[in-house]
Amino acid sequence: MPQIIYNVTCNVETDIANEWITWMRSVHIPEVMQTGLFISYKFMQVIGPAVDEEDSGKTYAVQYILPNIENFLTYKDSFAPALQAKTFQKYGERVLAFRTLLEMMED
Repeated sequence: MPQIIYNVTCNVETDIANEWITWMRSVHIPEVMQTGLFISYKFMQVIGPAVDEEDSGKTYAVQYILPNIENFLTYKDSFAPALQAKTFQKYGERVLAFRTLLEMMED
């Protein structure tokens, strides 16, 4: 069964980026991982667009690896609403998230 990647791409206003990174590493990502539904994660900074775009903050991506779609559905229904609300309460629209669900392709 192929693994699932829950990808969260966030555009963060430049003046709060360092604080947000610290909060992600010390609070948010650990809370997501403590659900016990994910295998691992990767936290990355997008270093440049594929085409020229105006500077509109800094962009980061967190990829959470799941063993199956059932774990994602459990996360989405039981944990995501509270964790997303907590993030919005702290940062409002200064952090904009775009979420995608990916399936790893097998050779």
